[in-house]
Amino acid sequence: MQFPNMTMRIILLTTIFFVFSALSFPIGTRESKKEISKIDFSSSGCELLYEQMKLEEVIHFDAFKAAYTGYKKLNKQNNPLLTLIDFNLPSTEKRMYVLDMTRKEVLFVSYVSHGRNSGENYATSFSNRNGSHQSSLGFYRTGGTYQGSNGYSLLLDGLEKGINDQARARAIVIHGADYCSEAVIRSSGRLGRSFGCPALPIKLAKPIINAIKGGSLLFIYANQADYLAKSEVI
Repeated sequence: MQFPNMTMRIILLTTIFFVFSALSFPIGTRESKKEISKIDFSSSGCELLYEQMKLEEVIHFDAFKAAYTGYKKLNKQNNPLLTLIDFNLPSTEKRMYVLDMTRKEVLFVSYVSHGRNSGENYATSFSNRNGSHQSSLGFYRTGGTYQGSNGYSLLLDGLEKGINDQARARAIVIHGADYCSEAVIRSSGRLGRSFGCPALPIKLAKPIINAIKGGSLLFIYANQADYLAKSEVI
């Protein structure tokens, strides 16, 4: 007569165990590490990421929002890096930012020169035409590196037709330049200018190039009505 009682006790203990387990680890509520690390690409997600990365004193929100919009559309390779150049700012300010969107970190903040025919201290005119010596706005994907006449350089592929897709033909690359320095700002009141390339300080060119080469996104921004109207990304 002991077996039924023992069986009932086993069933009761087993039931209690499963009930406790269900309460402690509810099915469908635990997120995997991969899910936790996903970027929220909603409008509120953009604002939250801006706050989490503490960009309020670093990057203007309008520039970040535009870069974020393109990043979520074009980043098919899931590359965590996004480089933003804000040509709304003068050349006397550090206006290039390399961001790790997954780790939510700012990796580099640097001066960057614009094309000589785009403007003096401010870049106000832009072109996709070969020989214009102007900068081009929009989204690019970084390519490989090479040693050229300007030293260690990074190839860029323009991703926006009619806006910057002639970057390779125009030899628009990232490279270091002596005219991109605080010494030049002190003597001239602005940075020197390139033939259209986003040129960096000599000391930062190699580390930045090595960080962003090989398929990350670069966005050159300015609040230009013509670009905003033509771009299919933004």
